Amino acid sequence: MTTTSTLSDRMLAAVVGSFEIAAVALGHRLGWYRCLAGAPPLTPTEMAERTGTDARYAREWLEQQAVAGYLAVDDGTADPDARRFSLPDEHRGLLVDELDAAHLMPLADAAVAFVRHVPQLAQVYRGLRTLSWADLGDDVRDAQAAANRPFLLGALVDDVLPAVPGLDDMLRAGGRVADVGCGYGWSAIAMAGRWPAARVDGFDVDPPSVERARRHARDAGVAERVTFSTEDVRELDAAEVYDLLTAVECVHDLADPVGVLAAMRRLVRPGGTVLVLDEAVAEEFTAPGDEIDRLMYGYSLLCCLPDGRSHGPSAATGTVMRPATLRRYAQEAGFSDVEVLPVDAGFFRVYRLVA
Repeated sequence: MTTTSTLSDRMLAAVVGSFEIAAVALGHRLGWYRCLAGAPPLTPTEMAERTGTDARYAREWLEQQAVAGYLAVDDGTADPDARRFSLPDEHRGLLVDELDAAHLMPLADAAVAFVRHVPQLAQVYRGLRTLSWADLGDDVRDAQAAANRPFLLGALVDDVLPAVPGLDDMLRAGGRVADVGCGYGWSAIAMAGRWPAARVDGFDVDPPSVERARRHARDAGVAERVTFSTEDVRELDAAEVYDLLTAVECVHDLADPVGVLAAMRRLVRPGGTVLVLDEAVAEEFTAPGDEIDRLMYGYSLLCCLPDGRSHGPSAATGTVMRPATLRRYAQEAGFSDVEVLPVDAGFFRVYRLVA
């Protein structure tokens, strides 16, 4: 059990951290990090002029960022308006480079977007209203898609999928893929780019996400081999058969996970592959928990559980879906077994569902 003094220290640190995250999200929104990236050290006035912002506010932000250790300052003893600030090269991937595996800016954006909905969440928790993905809005959509984008365009197709026995050969030979819960389409687009002979169909019930996915596919030059649809996979024609079906970080959000998994089982060809990637939370509830469980419970409280319960009837899974829960869903959906694959997928655990 945490002592009062230790909890007080942790709570104060969390408050300081929340203020810093808000400042990080503000700097991202205003383009201040991108302005500093690769540039010589800038004064507040120079950065403000380059970004169309107010110099006094820019100075306050730059000072806060230097105090917090996000930025470097050349001479802290100089006149406040003459101090020059820079973004250390080792911080660029974390804060600016959107495809860097270490890029965490979307988590800051998500945190700020989630907190904005606390008044509505209080009503949700009292049973007075629901809060769906559509209610959460584009800020949350954008942050979630951006958070997963480096992994989906990188490690997913470079390391994870090729490690599944037989999958690389199948996709090279022109396999057909269904990407369930495709979001902004990055996983489907990555698979089409990595395996030019493959055909990928993405499915997501959120129309704005599907529209973004179609745009991204056109921009990536793979629109002829990638389709996106809002059709519910539970209602797909039984004649549709896929060599690979994936569900990346979406099963815990589903109101009817068993129904969707049963559809995936029905749609996979004999000998095909069904993969679920979901949060790499601890296998059992433990209190106090590690940072992954703490992060995922935050997501669950502020986003995933309310969204999952906004469509009824709901399994009300929440973000912290432990392996035993997925195994139960898969067995109820008709799968005979669930294997956890020994691959490093960062925040994700990779499950292969055996028909």
